[in-house]
Amino acid sequence: MQSRARRIAIPLAGLAAVAMTAGTVTGAANAAAPSDIVSKNAATPAEQAVQFWTPDRVKKATDYDAALDMSTKGIKASADKPDGPPGSVPPSGAQKTTAKKSKQVNLPNTVGRVFFTLPRTDPRDPKNWRYCSATSVQSKYRNLVATSAHCVYDTKKNTFYDNWVFIPSYWDGDNAWNGKAPYGIYAAKTFNAHDDFVVKEDFDYDYAFVNVYNGIKVQWEKVGGRWQWTKKNVGRLGDNVGGQGFTWNRNPKANVFSFGYPAGEHPDGDKPYTGRTMKWCYGTTKPMPEAKKYNLQEHVGFKCAFTAGASGGPFLYQYKSASRTGYLVGVNSIAWDTDGNDRYDHISSPYFNGDTYNVYKAAANRWTGNMP
Repeated sequence: MQSRARRIAIPLAGLAAVAMTAGTVTGAANAAAPSDIVSKNAATPAEQAVQFWTPDRVKKATDYDAALDMSTKGIKASADKPDGPPGSVPPSGAQKTTAKKSKQVNLPNTVGRVFFTLPRTDPRDPKNWRYCSATSVQSKYRNLVATSAHCVYDTKKNTFYDNWVFIPSYWDGDNAWNGKAPYGIYAAKTFNAHDDFVVKEDFDYDYAFVNVYNGIKVQWEKVGGRWQWTKKNVGRLGDNVGGQGFTWNRNPKANVFSFGYPAGEHPDGDKPYTGRTMKWCYGTTKPMPEAKKYNLQEHVGFKCAFTAGASGGPFLYQYKSASRTGYLVGVNSIAWDTDGNDRYDHISSPYFNGDTYNVYKAAANRWTGNMP
C-alpha cells in the first residue's frame, strides 16, 4: 500500500442517503469543475493486458511502494470542513452469507488486487511488475473500480501505468489459477483522476476511478515452456461481485473498515504481511496532520498497521458483514508512523468531498462493454 500523510476531515455525518436508487448519482457537489477531471483511455490493449499477467508473473509482482509514508510524532492536526452538503449512492449486488450473526468479518467480494507495469520501461523485466488494492464501486454500467491515484498514474513519468487489470476477490493460494481469479480479470479502458494529482502531485486528491471492460475468465496451460490460454467472457464486474456504495462530505470522525492486500515491510524491516490474502482493519477516523512534503492538507486516518500493497483498498463506512457492502468514503493512501518507533500505526485517505464526487460522477456514467 502506498502511504503518505495529509490532514483529512471526513464528514461522515449520519448516512442520510441522497441517492435512493442503485445506479443513480445525486446530491450536491460544488467543488470540482469538469476541467479538473483527467480521463484517459489505457494505452495497453485490453486483451494484451489480460494475457500479460500469466500465473508466474502475478506471483512475482511486487507491492507498489514509492515510500509514501510519514513520521509525524508530536504534530497536531486541525479539522477540515466539507465543501457542501453530504451525499451518497447506495451499494448494489449484496452478497448473501450463511451466518446471520458472527464475530468474524466477512470479506467483501468487491475488493481485489490490481496489477500493472511501470510505463516507458521493459514490461518483460520483473522489476517493473507491480500491484495495489482496489474495490468495485456502484456505477450506471456496473464497470467501475475505485483505487488510489498513485495506483494508476506514475508521477515520475507523468503518464498512466501499462497492462492495468483488476482481479476481485484475489486469493494467492497454491491451487490452480482459477482460485486466484474466481470472478475473472477486468482490464482497464478509461482512467479517471483529478487534475491536482496528475499535474500538481497533490495527495489530497490521491483517488482514481477506473472503467473496466467486461471480465474474462482465463484457463492457463504451459505448452513447450510457453503459456497458452483459453478465455471466456463473464460479463460486467458489478453483476459478478456487486459494487460498494459511495459517499462524500461526511463527518471526519466515523467508524470504518479498511480492506487491502498489504505486503511491504515496516520502516524497521519487519514484514508481517505476505500480500497473498485480503486483510482488514477497523477504527474511527480523525483528521491527520498536514505534510508539506506531499502537499497533504486534507487526509483522515485511523489506527491500522497496513503496509505497502494495501494502497488503493477501500475505507468502507457502515459496512455490513452480512451483505458485505458499505459506502466507499476513502481509499488507502498513506501509512503513518505517529510515535516514531519505525512501525506504521495509522493509514489515511484523502477526504472525500465535492471534488471527489465529480470525478466519481464522470466515471460512473461511462460505458465500456466487452473487450475489443
